[in-house]
Amino acid sequence: MRLAIISSHPVQYNAPFFKALNMHSNLIVKVFYTWSQASKEVYDPGFKQLRLWDIPLLDGYEYEFIKNISYAPGSHHFFGIINIHLIKKIKAWNPDYILVYGWAFLSHLLAIKYFYNKIPILFRGDSTLLDETKGIKTILRRKFLKWVYKSIDIALYVGSNNYDYYFKHNVPVEKLKYLPHVVDNKRFQNPIANHNLQLENLKINTLKKIVFLFVGKFEKKKDPLIIIEAFIKLGRDDTALIFIGDGELYSELREHSKSIANIYFLPFQNQSLIAGAYKLGDVLILPSKYNETWGLVVNEAMASGLAIITSNKVGCGNDLVKEDINGFTFLCGDVNGLSSKMRLLCMHQVLKKMKENSLKIIEAFSITKNATDLEIILNKFHTAS
Repeated sequence: MRLAIISSHPVQYNAPFFKALNMHSNLIVKVFYTWSQASKEVYDPGFKQLRLWDIPLLDGYEYEFIKNISYAPGSHHFFGIINIHLIKKIKAWNPDYILVYGWAFLSHLLAIKYFYNKIPILFRGDSTLLDETKGIKTILRRKFLKWVYKSIDIALYVGSNNYDYYFKHNVPVEKLKYLPHVVDNKRFQNPIANHNLQLENLKINTLKKIVFLFVGKFEKKKDPLIIIEAFIKLGRDDTALIFIGDGELYSELREHSKSIANIYFLPFQNQSLIAGAYKLGDVLILPSKYNETWGLVVNEAMASGLAIITSNKVGCGNDLVKEDINGFTFLCGDVNGLSSKMRLLCMHQVLKKMKENSLKIIEAFSITKNATDLEIILNKFHTAS
């Protein structure tokens, strides 16, 4: 079976999956990258820097960058990806199936509409209803999305919140197939990076402290400031808090924490170092207030053996965070609620067990399993049709 994949640009989460898919004897994979400018380093406004991942993202599978003629190229808006040759290139490759990552780019939506009823379309997205509000905009958006999803044959949902989203937009149950978000677990369980050097740079000894981590962009939607407030309320000398990343709230975070002991900052860590960075911590906190459709840092942290605390606005919460088993969920914006969950994880035996449980739970969320499951989904679809 020939599987064409339409994706905007190489990312560290998808590339190992594409490689694993291509290793299956019954699949021939080619990825059509539609943001051609992303073949080199790109500016990431969230991290406020040029970004070029320092691990191989193009090994083990066939790919092609399709020229993007957008006047403002990028994945941040609908007209940021315009490829006049995309459909012609895909037709020339003659796939049996097409897997499209996201509809919110002009070229991707045009491809979905063009190939529907010609070549079976699989769709990959992770939207949820967690941030939905009532009003005319929501009504109009739902009508539009029903029109979009009417032109797909299979929706690969990533978790329970994503399932509810598709169901709400009239995607029939028989078209919904489970394929969760995953990361390369092995890379985080066997980090190359030497985190002892980072410990030395921070001048802390985590062997005597329970360490809470925030990893990611310092931006309003992720609400990192609430962690400082909750840490202050916790008021324990045997704990530490480390922020790893960068972003628009960096100065504000430093200002709020400058008089507080045991709060530390590490800069953005590229992929060759991030696995070691997770080893600094015991608990990952992701307190997002909105637009956190999944939260792949949770996968990474669990693969690294950390307990988890997320807000109720984090999309992966229902699927990865098992209450009182490997972590806790709190109401977004609730400082006291977050602080109380942090306090529960200061009990060493509880923390030890939850860290072990994270490793067990994340075993079911693997790249190898996803590649096998997608091949099964395609085989069943082929047989049924």
